[in-house]
Amino acid sequence: MENLDIVVLRTLKTWREAGQRALLTTVVRTWGSSPRPVGSIMALCETGAVVGSVSGGCIEDDLIAQYSKANAIIDSAPVQLKYGISADEAHRFGLPCGGTLELLLEFNPSAESLTQLIEFLEKGQLTQRATHLKTGLVTLTATNAPSELQIDDTQLINTFGPEYRMLLIGAGQMTEYLATMALFNGFAVTVCDPREEYRGAWSVAGVTVKHDMPDDLVLSFKPDRRSCVIALTHDPKLDDLALLAALDTEAFYIGAIGSRRNNVLRQQRMIDHFDQTETSLARLRGPIGIYIGSKTPAEIAVSIMAEVLAVKNGVPLPRDMDVAHAKNAHEGPAIDPSAPVCFTGRSS
Repeated sequence: MENLDIVVLRTLKTWREAGQRALLTTVVRTWGSSPRPVGSIMALCETGAVVGSVSGGCIEDDLIAQYSKANAIIDSAPVQLKYGISADEAHRFGLPCGGTLELLLEFNPSAESLTQLIEFLEKGQLTQRATHLKTGLVTLTATNAPSELQIDDTQLINTFGPEYRMLLIGAGQMTEYLATMALFNGFAVTVCDPREEYRGAWSVAGVTVKHDMPDDLVLSFKPDRRSCVIALTHDPKLDDLALLAALDTEAFYIGAIGSRRNNVLRQQRMIDHFDQTETSLARLRGPIGIYIGSKTPAEIAVSIMAEVLAVKNGVPLPRDMDVAHAKNAHEGPAIDPSAPVCFTGRSS
């Protein structure tokens, strides 16, 4: 499943290329509680078709009622609308108590400009889209750093990024669950496994499957600040070098499945054989996931996906949600790493 912003932009471009009138709606400000964050976009066609969202549905219904009438979408300067100013209006539009949001409506955006923006995003280019509020003129500028939406009396600047990407090492059952969840959360997913017996049974549509050695694929994948790399094989020959390669990138999340003991052993191997230090390994997460008492592959995948999303969204997780600390509190410290190793396949 593609990133929702790209789906909205691509659908809007298709409508405009077909000569249909349409508008692009952006959430530009919120006060109090709001169903959708600033920067969220929605496109509305003159037929009443909608893609994306700016609320829980009621505001979309109101916009459809206003702009799916004949000739309701005309060529004009962008328009700003506020919803939820009064308690009655907030209730009418299904906004949380005290919630208010402001939208910017752009009428009949240029198909050519939309095509250019989509091409930038497909090439992995972070792009600022600036809309002049008096004329509706749009300019696109490549940028290297994500930024919050900006709006003043003259222009709206919304930064669109390429898809978030997830590279999974290992094509086992848990990978199928995690890949499925990542797709539904807008990640482009690549699975790497040189083992034919695992790779040959892969069954999740929409995932790119590679047979390269994982460390080679990490180099060609070129993880950036919108990428995560997760090792799921329990096999040091496959996981370790890939994780070390990932640590030399800007990936926002790097982690490996395994017990607390296996995590200690992994870090010790990297220190002993690859000249790593505790400092250089600080970004390597393990055991991965948040502690929810998970036992099955599906539950463990839920816990991993939750942690990935928290890190992506900049939400610090309390220590008692961390697998290692939670298990230490419930079960005592991890077993002595010098004891014989048994890979259980459980991370939380």
